[in-house]
Amino acid sequence: MTESARTSLAAAFALYATTALAQDSITVAIQLEPPNLDPTGGAAQAIDSVLYANVFEGLTRFDADGSISRGLAQSWEISEDGTVYTFNLAAGVTFHDGTTMDAEDVKFSLDRARAEDSTNAQKGLFAGITDVTVVEPLVVQVTLDQPNGNFLFNMAWGDAVIVAEESIADIASNPIGTGPFTFTDWVQGDRIELTRNNDYWGPAPALESATFRFISDPTAAFAAVMAEDVDAFVGFPAPENLPQFEADPRFQVLVGNTEGETILSTNNMMPPFDNVLVRQAVAHAIDRQAIIDGAMFGLGTPIGTHFAPHHPDYVDLLANSPHDPDRARELLAEAGLADGFTTTLKLPPPSYARRGGEIIAAQLREVGIETEITNLEWAQWIEEVFTNKDFGLSIVSHTEPMDIGIYANPDYYFQYDNPEFQGLMEELNATTDPAGRSELLAKAQTIISEDYVNGFLFELAVATVAKAGLQGLWVNQPTAAVDLTGVSWAE
Repeated sequence: MTESARTSLAAAFALYATTALAQDSITVAIQLEPPNLDPTGGAAQAIDSVLYANVFEGLTRFDADGSISRGLAQSWEISEDGTVYTFNLAAGVTFHDGTTMDAEDVKFSLDRARAEDSTNAQKGLFAGITDVTVVEPLVVQVTLDQPNGNFLFNMAWGDAVIVAEESIADIASNPIGTGPFTFTDWVQGDRIELTRNNDYWGPAPALESATFRFISDPTAAFAAVMAEDVDAFVGFPAPENLPQFEADPRFQVLVGNTEGETILSTNNMMPPFDNVLVRQAVAHAIDRQAIIDGAMFGLGTPIGTHFAPHHPDYVDLLANSPHDPDRARELLAEAGLADGFTTTLKLPPPSYARRGGEIIAAQLREVGIETEITNLEWAQWIEEVFTNKDFGLSIVSHTEPMDIGIYANPDYYFQYDNPEFQGLMEELNATTDPAGRSELLAKAQTIISEDYVNGFLFELAVATVAKAGLQGLWVNQPTAAVDLTGVSWAE
């Protein structure tokens, strides 16, 4: 064999080896890095993006179409009065450290989430639980103070995953769950690595390993995908580049819906936003379509309330807040602010916020509202805006599914306190009749729209750019997750 032939053969083997390796591994890029790895104690959607269904599991789970299916609970019975749920857990489930998952872990997880000192970002999901009882090692009983038509839905959230007391101390940096992938490494500022859990109790995933890379800059995102340094970019942050990928046979472009209501978050307790006239003025100053076109290159659906347009109970309330700068100025004058005012606009990293913030700042300036823009990293945003409520305005997409109930929590970061709405949510939780729930949801949407609690902007679309041979990725995002359990490479 000639030297040239040997070189060609060696190159062929190297290419084969690289290709073979690629067929059971994946590198996924997302824009945001999680500030920590505890989905039960952090508000950042990036935590679920990496860990939901991959590392952690709950009693129930969201499927790709938004339906609720079995998780660690393989079946359940509900008492006639709708207040007692008896969950039968899957057998043979172990945590990634080898310890057994059983009813004691479910009790620990739910009791911890609903405890007075709980740091769970969605503590309200567990507020109706009055007791969690271990009946048998694989049977746990949850008692509610009243029927809750959303309870199985609530248990599918990332905030409700099951964790173990033995590993909870280090969960923020070393997450140990029951899922099909184990956490391997976190190189902060760069990537998180997962490895297939060969002791997984359910169907084995096709992928042997997965790497999540964090690329926040849209230009860098484009370069990484074009160079094929990543296999998929979920939530691609530069929609203006999508036509180029669609025309390239190396790639596929998936555009779907999310549960992400993108809002101009408003601090309802900070003057002058404690005056509904001012909040209404802000709403009329906003040109939603200009924001969608300018920040998202047309990807997004305008909303007039905090509810997903693709939900069957959505009410179109855009007419409550049309773009009307003259009306905005009139409302400011009625509020005693004819000369306008200055406030803060604190923006997290996503491109919809940074790009949208510049557009909104210009729109508000047109009616006399000046904004001092501060760009925050995600951990800073969580601390300043979400936790300390130190802001006037912000922009964020709320990606939790069916989360209108957050408006019933006066301690939530935008600090909306309306006893009528709070009572309505209690009534909704106690209602199981579909028609009755639809009526209450319509009323709830109307109340927050007419109170102009936030500037309701658009429902966030999600664009994924992936290599042509990749299959099984979610198109829509019923929750903010990159579920790898069904992902594989075409043969």
